[in-house]
Amino acid sequence: DTSLAEVNSFSPSMPISPSSMINQYKFEDEPELRDLFITVDDPESHITAIETFITYRVVTKTSRGEFDSSEYEVRRRYQDFLWLKSKLEAAHPTLIIPPLPEKFIMKGMVERFSEEFIETRRKALHKFLNRIADHPTLTFNEDFKIFLTAQAWELSSHKKQGPGLLSRMGQTVRAVASSVRGGVKNRPETFTEMNDYMETFSQKINVLDKIAHRIYKEEREYFNEMKEYGPIHTLWSASEEDIADSLKGVASCIDKCCKATEKRMAGLSENLLPILHEYVLYSEILMGVLKRRDQIQGELDSKVDALANKKTEKDLFSEEIGKLEDKVECANNALKADWDRWKQNMQCDMRSTFTNVAENNLRYYEECLATWESFLASQTVDLHVEEDSEDKP
Repeated sequence: DTSLAEVNSFSPSMPISPSSMINQYKFEDEPELRDLFITVDDPESHITAIETFITYRVVTKTSRGEFDSSEYEVRRRYQDFLWLKSKLEAAHPTLIIPPLPEKFIMKGMVERFSEEFIETRRKALHKFLNRIADHPTLTFNEDFKIFLTAQAWELSSHKKQGPGLLSRMGQTVRAVASSVRGGVKNRPETFTEMNDYMETFSQKINVLDKIAHRIYKEEREYFNEMKEYGPIHTLWSASEEDIADSLKGVASCIDKCCKATEKRMAGLSENLLPILHEYVLYSEILMGVLKRRDQIQGELDSKVDALANKKTEKDLFSEEIGKLEDKVECANNALKADWDRWKQNMQCDMRSTFTNVAENNLRYYEECLATWESFLASQTVDLHVEEDSEDKP
């Protein structure tokens, strides 16, 4: 079943996803539940002769023994987050690394370096770090610790200690060689099912993402038109004394509905759109993780084929095959555990997001309906009063 929300298969006591836990707990309140708290805030613009960029303050509070202090404050730019993500992917190729927002904002939304763009990115970076902090394996990664604690010059020095060019070229060549060998012959059925699930999930989530953006665009167009509609009734009331009060009442109703529409738009842009787009990026990440698992499997398959074709050097091949079998087993176990965890978080996020959208829509229509019903009731009362006054001698 590749439906997006298999909510019935999970109990109400299912662990809350990291995104919904952010800012729910304070460091001082419940230290027994979490021992690492991260906040991304205070964006700051930097203009140099070469480039313009934004840095964000990253504040970390922790009670872990491997940290030298209980609190750290550093500033990081977007490139530093990209470096951390690449290091996590290199160290844990078959774990699901949380997505980062793209380097440039989604087309048609906001301009780069505008306040809205910066705030959207800040929230995404905040969520990225908290998802890592909440992950049972990634949270103890050494590069993650360095990212949270090292000052700018220390981080820059650490970055230069990465793998050399020849090492990176070797990794690339192995990945390409593995990918061109064709399909994996001995892929377990579990991972074939995962691959099929992700293909369907990717298709669905991309469609939902496009529909949500279209809804938001139409809502904005409706909002812009309604903003002009109210003042017209106010101006009209100045030239129609007999119905001036009614026209002003209509203008007031339109103004209230306009504010309700603006609130609903904010809910879409802050809650629905980011979650859907995050899982669009997650779908790409998952497909990449499955390919890397297949590459490890393919490397094992090629060694097994080589052993079957070569009688000499049998002991050497057997030793290499044993190591590769262990590597495949570790990759399989890591991905299976992370898959179940990711799927639970995804379903919880989807359920929470769409429930929130539905509740916001209900509140919106109830508010608009109450506004117009109140106006109509007042007009009915006025009409009765006028009729009574006309009946009197």
